[in-house]
Amino acid sequence: MSLSQRLEAARGFDKPTTATTTVQNGPWAGQAGGTSDLPGGNPEPKIMGSETNEALSAVKERAGTALYERMGSRITDSSMDDAELQQYVKDELRAIIEEDEIPLSPSERQRLVQDIIDDVLGLGPLEKFLNDIDVTEIMVNGPSKVYVESRGKLFLTGAKFNSEEHLRRIIERIVTKVGRRIDESSPLVDARLSDGSRVNAIIPPLAVSGSTLTIRKFGHVPLTVNNLISFGTLSPEIAELLHACVQARLNIIVSGGTGTGKTTLLNVLSSFLPADERIVTIEDAVELQLQQEHVVRLESRPRNIEGKGEVSIRELVRNSLRMRPDRIVIGEVRGGESLDMLQAMNTGHDGSISTVHANSPRDAISRLETLVLMAGMDLPLRAIREQIASAVNLIVHISRLRDGTRRVTHVTEVQGMEGDIVTLQDAFAFDYSAGVDAEGKFLGRPIPTGVRPRFVDHFAELGIPLSPAVFGSSPIGGGFR
Repeated sequence: MSLSQRLEAARGFDKPTTATTTVQNGPWAGQAGGTSDLPGGNPEPKIMGSETNEALSAVKERAGTALYERMGSRITDSSMDDAELQQYVKDELRAIIEEDEIPLSPSERQRLVQDIIDDVLGLGPLEKFLNDIDVTEIMVNGPSKVYVESRGKLFLTGAKFNSEEHLRRIIERIVTKVGRRIDESSPLVDARLSDGSRVNAIIPPLAVSGSTLTIRKFGHVPLTVNNLISFGTLSPEIAELLHACVQARLNIIVSGGTGTGKTTLLNVLSSFLPADERIVTIEDAVELQLQQEHVVRLESRPRNIEGKGEVSIRELVRNSLRMRPDRIVIGEVRGGESLDMLQAMNTGHDGSISTVHANSPRDAISRLETLVLMAGMDLPLRAIREQIASAVNLIVHISRLRDGTRRVTHVTEVQGMEGDIVTLQDAFAFDYSAGVDAEGKFLGRPIPTGVRPRFVDHFAELGIPLSPAVFGSSPIGGGFR
């Protein structure tokens, strides 16, 4: 039976009760799966029989093969911009469908063309999730299971890849665009998309259940401090204090667990940097979205297939000191570069900002101690702690709470050394005692502890205004300006 006959026959058997794949839970529960179930978007009606889906899949495979044969190397032609290439692919696909005289309804034709364009130029069934502003993370556990995080919760979607090879093609398309590679000799890789979204991929034999892909999305429009205030991530009082701290060139560490929003908060802190300063950013994979004009962006490089050519974060930190930076912003310290960062902070490069993985401000200090030891220097623990105490002025800790929201839970001053211990003092701490509402959302917010940080006295000397209401010495309402 020809494809045309199969499509015509299949339409006669369409029944709403034979959905091909059903989303098992979440806001899309009960929806049919496949490649067009737009979460949070505007899905087209697509409850159709399995015969129709099989026929359309066969048409899609045939049309995709014909497109590759017709276009050849023009698919990767760098002289064409994305809009021109997409329009060219659309025109070629329409010609292929008309030549084969395949009977398709307008909605089927539109779906077929878009699916093939996503496969050829985009990320296949993941493309719709990348375009959905509510989706913040995409997790692919093999070709048949795609999870997403939406509004802080995890959901299993109905999206699928055609095969393991299809998923591998998508992964290779991502990593090759940023000069990385993934194969048997290098079966795991960190990369990024063009918009800065963070990508991690790992393939068999390390990934037993099939190639695994994780994408942490970054918004096309960077979040501002007002966005974070409206989300409840931080309060207007904390925003005003952090703005003053950046203006006063304090060294700030943003701490938190995985997926808590450290990089987002680092972006917001970076937006407070003066426009007339030279800023050098150093990252493992470029994610920061600074809006200032005078920014130098440095990115580390992994070793090549011959095991050579690696440029580490630590080498970039050392090199940045020779670039006459006014500010150094390090995406994350996770190794020996922490020693070089602390030395830079202690030798005139004040006003630096970075992030570190930790579960609390106290854990952030312990984590920095461990990272300094990874530099391979045989330093006594007290010397390391003195370096940290004199270099770091403020720790801002952000957590992902049980209700899925991200909140700044501590704003902590590093006061110095007391014996062999680095002394910390919270200026703000999250009020867990406020409980939760009927929907399980935390009602609390970061509240001032009543202790004014010592560095606040320095603000007046620099002419940096700070409302007395920030620390609760008068009714709250000073807010961020």
